[in-house]
Parts: sequence; C-alpha cells; structure tokens
Amino acid sequence: MSELPEGTGDERVDAVVARLGRLGELPVGAHVAIFDESFSELEATLAAVDEPAPGDR
Repeated sequence: MSELPEGTGDERVDAVVARLGRLGELPVGAHVAIFDESFSELEATLAAVDEPAPGDR
C-alpha cells in the first residue's frame, strides 16, 4: 500500500485518511462500513466549504 500523506490541512479529512490507512488491519467484511462512513464524512466536509462562516452572514 502507498504511504499516507502527512496531513491535508483539514483535521476532518486527516481523520478519514487515517481511518482508511488502517483498513489492512480489519477484516474485508468491515471495509464497506468504513468506506460508507468515510464517504459521508468527506461529503459533509465538502458541503461545509460552501457554507458561510458564522461571522460572514
């Protein structure tokens, strides 16, 4: 498996990348749940990019 990046600059994305990096330690049957959870978290992170910051409203 390739090396993981040291950091993406976003803690939420870094947590997802770290979780995906541990897939090799889990049974294959657990991978789908991890992928689904990771996709949902990344999707929410991307959606939050378009939301104005609380002080910008």
